[in-house]
Amino acid sequence: MGWKARALAAWWLACGMTVAAAAGADKGRRGMPVDTREMAQWVMETDDAAGRPFAIVDKKAAQLFVFEAGGRLVGSTPVLLGATPGDHSTPGVGQRAQTGDVGLHERTTPAGRFASAPGRNIDGEPVVWFDYGAALAIHRLRPGSARERRQARLASATPADNRASLGCVVVPVAFYEKVVEPLLGRVRGVVYVLPEKRPVRDFLEAM
Repeated sequence: MGWKARALAAWWLACGMTVAAAAGADKGRRGMPVDTREMAQWVMETDDAAGRPFAIVDKKAAQLFVFEAGGRLVGSTPVLLGATPGDHSTPGVGQRAQTGDVGLHERTTPAGRFASAPGRNIDGEPVVWFDYGAALAIHRLRPGSARERRQARLASATPADNRASLGCVVVPVAFYEKVVEPLLGRVRGVVYVLPEKRPVRDFLEAM
């Protein structure tokens, strides 16, 4: 058993139901779901981000949470995710994404731990890559004929209609400029995308 697995086991044993209870109270105060709270605590307990800023994508809640290197939550926002639920990417989807030749069943936002890096897409737009090989990034809502409909999805009260992208994590323009860009858009970081098909505890144990 590696040191992260040992740390995780000790963490679960020490926290137990207290973590869930604290997360429930924190949800009302900061809008942080239980899964996100547990993930953030694990990152800090294990120093998994190694002193870098990090973000957590909670796919079940369709929200993005951005943290400073020290663990302080800087901001959160609803996001648009891959149109199809799923925790894995289809092999080769990154190459086809550049031309839009991606089937509906391939439009997933995969779960995992990703080393993020600031960069630009093929149009020169600043983005935060979190899975460059699969052409997946955190980016702002783009202009276009579907913009108003996507804005409505972001503003809705339910995450059920936030499945609209090819797999990228799409955020409001103001949030990207005020929160994402200053932290993840200038230095390397870590992006944790939580699973939607299995418990977060299983996800952590596999890391």
